[in-house]
Amino acid sequence: MSAPFRLTTGSSGPRQQSPTTCGSACATVARMLVDAPFARWVVHGEGHPVPGAEGSTQAERFASWERTVQARTNGWATPGGGLAMAWPRALGTPPWGLKHELEHGSSRVGTRYRLVSVRGHSQESLRARYRRLTDLVVDGEPAALYVGNTLLPRHIVLVVPGARPGELMVYEPSSGRVLALAEDAFARRRLDLGGWPVPWILIQPTGHRRAGAGVPATAPWRVPQLSPDPTPEALRRAPVGGTLSSSSA
Repeated sequence: MSAPFRLTTGSSGPRQQSPTTCGSACATVARMLVDAPFARWVVHGEGHPVPGAEGSTQAERFASWERTVQARTNGWATPGGGLAMAWPRALGTPPWGLKHELEHGSSRVGTRYRLVSVRGHSQESLRARYRRLTDLVVDGEPAALYVGNTLLPRHIVLVVPGARPGELMVYEPSSGRVLALAEDAFARRRLDLGGWPVPWILIQPTGHRRAGAGVPATAPWRVPQLSPDPTPEALRRAPVGGTLSSSSA
């Protein structure tokens, strides 16, 4: 049996299979990180076939699941059976659709997410936001980051824990590369993720669980700090410190 799917800085993962499925690729990789049988099927074609991820090669299975994800994130129905705002697939993945996907199968069971706009934040506030993210993003509970230029968000990457506390990595779907996410580049809007520098929107874990969502005591994931998320005012007051082929979203 193949080893569980993992991401490490400098490694390569699957690449998005169309110009508008960076969000779907991020959700697929996030699911692979928490669902070993799913990952083995997508990567190696091992185990029980997964409906919606058909194909004879890894690229075909990954592309098939991207389409399955996109049908959910951009459709009228949420995974929980509610109504959502449909979104043209040519415009990529809407944040609300990706949030639902992360909460329903692409993260540890019971993980809750919230949308945070960071486009108008000061450099000081972005540094505080980055540090808060290092508390919230843990194994099995990634975040999604929309990046773009000064005018529009254009691309999505998956934020995962780094090798050491206080560090973050990103899976960049247009190249499949796993890169370090530096605090300074994030705060100064000098990222280079799919060719885009400006952070726009975070879909981040809340650090809490949905009521009644049980997790086995032997689960390998680390439990994040459960301190409340800081208000925008608190973020702005936080002290400054610390160091540190484009596609559509």
